[in-house]
Amino acid sequence: MNFANGDKIEVVTKDRKYEGTFIQSQNKENITIKLGSGYNIGINKKGIKRVKLISKDKKEKFFFTSNVNRNLKKISILHTGGTVASEVDYKTGAVFPRFNPEELVNMFPELNDVASINSRFIGNMWSQDMRIAHYNILAKEIKKEIDNGAKGIIITHGTDMLHYTAAALSFVLENLNVPVLLTGSQRSSDRGGSDAGMNLLNAVYFAVHSDMKDVAICMHNSISDDYCAILPGLKTRKMHTSRRDAFKPINSKLWALVDYKKGEIKYVDKSFRKDNHGNLQLRLFNEKIKVGLLKSYINMDSKQFLFFKNYDGLIIEASGMGNLPTTSLDKYTKEHKKIFDVLKNLIKKKVVVVLAPQTIYGRINLNVYSNQREMQEIGVLGHLNDMTPETTFIKLYWLLSNFKKNEIKDLLIKNLRGEINERLMADEFNVEFS
Repeated sequence: MNFANGDKIEVVTKDRKYEGTFIQSQNKENITIKLGSGYNIGINKKGIKRVKLISKDKKEKFFFTSNVNRNLKKISILHTGGTVASEVDYKTGAVFPRFNPEELVNMFPELNDVASINSRFIGNMWSQDMRIAHYNILAKEIKKEIDNGAKGIIITHGTDMLHYTAAALSFVLENLNVPVLLTGSQRSSDRGGSDAGMNLLNAVYFAVHSDMKDVAICMHNSISDDYCAILPGLKTRKMHTSRRDAFKPINSKLWALVDYKKGEIKYVDKSFRKDNHGNLQLRLFNEKIKVGLLKSYINMDSKQFLFFKNYDGLIIEASGMGNLPTTSLDKYTKEHKKIFDVLKNLIKKKVVVVLAPQTIYGRINLNVYSNQREMQEIGVLGHLNDMTPETTFIKLYWLLSNFKKNEIKDLLIKNLRGEINERLMADEFNVEFS
């Protein structure tokens, strides 16, 4: 049984027949194959009647050919890596960022029927490895493409931190005059069940046919290959580890549903920006600033808050409508008074402390309970904040980078890019998984 990784084989046991891709395994008692569904299965050799080679693995080469049809809009695809640009290493079963821009675009030749595509490599990394400096690099590359005539920008990106990047670009790109869409994939591009192609094609189709001039996320709307959702860049969060419809709008509606096969865009909420009031400007991040993100929970220690004494800002995911363990009620809660005192001292040292809703949905209201009013009195911010913790983190980072600290209190809950809602509607609590 001398098969190579990637060979297509047929395995017949006493009970049934399997067909899939051979994967080298350390377990010598089994033959491991990847089924058409994308799942791996190990078959004990003792129960195998025969194994047949169907076809040898042929590494397909891809060559990039940009569509130069001047009648089509020029769309730039900037690649940063992640699962969308990855393939399976059959020796280990792991997924690695591997495809280059030319290969990735040529996997989906339909792109050249929709737009004049310019595909360019910016980075090849997992999204969890991104830092604030990468947002500045990406923003500069976006401006370069727009200055060179691009009518839309697509960014392929790892999904884990995609919503951070969408929020960052929403703030950095001031007076944006073209659509910028981030898209990714929950399954690598070389796998049969990958969502990469549909997400990418729908993103390009929407960029070509929409009047949006804003930052959005384009990902599957359901587990089926029907529509992709266009989601607001500042009001969206990854809500599932692996489902293709992992991204959901938070305290907001999705903007549109797109099906490039039908040539169809169904608008749900056209609250996105449609025009700008000047030339595109970049308001970049100060890479030296430090902002922390802390989740509150029971049995906390004041030293956990004190850790951020040398930071410029701190976002705290508060429970309920904005509660922290700051009240000393009995001998077991004496530590809570210390937590309150640490918060007070952090603010005296000019650390900007902001609360965000740990519940994800809903709004912070610091006028309900006495302990909340006490936090407001010492300078804790976040009253009426309905941003996700991630967007709150990015906004504070951006505000600290571009404004004086005495301006931040008012700007934090001012709606600058669509990040703050004046009111929340009942149908905006809408995460649905079955």
